[in-house]
Amino acid sequence: MQVSSFALTVFAASAASIAYGFAPMQAFSRHAVTSASASASDGPVATATTLFISSWGKTGLGLEPDQEVNLPTDLNPDTNIQSYLDEPDIIAQRDNLDGTCLVSGFVNSKDRSDQFVFDLLNYEDNAFAFKKIVAFVNDEKSAKKRLLSRSARYTGLLDKLDFKEAAVADALPLPAQLEGARSWLASIESNDDLLDQVKAIAALAKDAPDLDNISVMVTNAAGDIVSAEDRSAAVQALKDTGKEYTLLVMGKLEDRDEGKKFYKFRDFDSEDDEDALLPADAVFSREEAMRMATETLQLDAGSCKALTFSEVYDTNTTEAKLIKGLREAGYVRCQEIDHVLNDGFKEYQEALDEYDVINPGWREGVTHTEAWWEDPEFLRQLDEAKLKDRGGRPEEKVVEEEPKDERTKEVEKIAAEWAKREFFSRSMAGTVDQDLTQGEFIESVWDRALFEGDLKFRQLNGEDADAEAELLDFKAQQERKQQAMLKKAKAELQEIFDEEDLGDVDE
Repeated sequence: MQVSSFALTVFAASAASIAYGFAPMQAFSRHAVTSASASASDGPVATATTLFISSWGKTGLGLEPDQEVNLPTDLNPDTNIQSYLDEPDIIAQRDNLDGTCLVSGFVNSKDRSDQFVFDLLNYEDNAFAFKKIVAFVNDEKSAKKRLLSRSARYTGLLDKLDFKEAAVADALPLPAQLEGARSWLASIESNDDLLDQVKAIAALAKDAPDLDNISVMVTNAAGDIVSAEDRSAAVQALKDTGKEYTLLVMGKLEDRDEGKKFYKFRDFDSEDDEDALLPADAVFSREEAMRMATETLQLDAGSCKALTFSEVYDTNTTEAKLIKGLREAGYVRCQEIDHVLNDGFKEYQEALDEYDVINPGWREGVTHTEAWWEDPEFLRQLDEAKLKDRGGRPEEKVVEEEPKDERTKEVEKIAAEWAKREFFSRSMAGTVDQDLTQGEFIESVWDRALFEGDLKFRQLNGEDADAEAELLDFKAQQERKQQAMLKKAKAELQEIFDEEDLGDVDE
């Protein structure tokens, strides 16, 4: 169907772009990543103050501000997960990650040093600020030989490392040995006695006045038959301590590098045995287990969680696709784990399901368009026709500037930062028109940017702000606005079609 230049121009004049985007960016106190090239095996990254990633944008790609980013457009979260993900961002840590950390259940085998878990606790770019890391071991002399390495000296671990010896082999610390410890990372091996061991740790933790954080890693739980009642009792025992706790349950540990297999987790206290329990052949990487134990200890998202972890071997599962996408997007391990702990798997599956509903035939190459007048190619023709009727001259806009107060200026500054990050994120995902400049994009999403700027301003200044509720209200208002403008535009276009005998706009 051919549409006259005049018809396109009138329709273009009555149409408006509606802003939409990702969820509001939260402000956190630590963990900021500004590099999109970090590998999945990198350690967590942190800063001591709040960081807004203003370096994201075209400069993050090594491009000049007015250079174009030409990437294919693909909004399918299944085939292009970058269109679904936000750029790596700062994340929330637990409180009280300083002082002394007691580590038990490691460095007791002569076949390995278990130094990796201590390296993670000492890693300079994470949230931990421990002054002392105490290895609670069966044999202090033997443990020192394995941990007092050259790398421990170079990283500063030796300056923090201390040792305490168990009264008897494989025993838990005595109450006196827990004195002064603010965090306790305990690894225990299940011998069909998971409930008893967890309760014993909980009892010690409850009576330890200095303790704030307790993380329990249960290994060798493959094939364990633990009733729903006992699982609930184990979790309740940790809750009753009054401490921030994490319980991780895994199968037999194997000596493999971290990050080589995908993973999933389920609630350990689920009433569904299939979800909560592990099959007899379940295995897990030892390094990956240490990674999960330390990351959940430092992440706010890991607080008060009881999870059963298992490996994923099918690369077509939701978990595998999301984790792979996070790593390709530049998320380091702490950001990756934080994302999935915050309902990442569930939300990604919902995005996949939603796209399938809107585009049921996408696997056969058929994509859905609700209305032809919303098609990007048609909108491009509208812009070209409008420009032609102006003789190639840019559209003149008369804007009366009004004095702006300091609040408005600050809100607009935050809004501009948000819009620049959105442009970069969508450019990387290939979800913006190839011919759209950064300035044009910012103009198209300015309503949403102002909403984000005002919300962020209020959050930073301690004013009332309900991000989730306000975002839903904003989107509802924008939807009503869009429907009203489309209705008006269709009516005006129909008048032109009637004059030129072009039929109905819906045909």
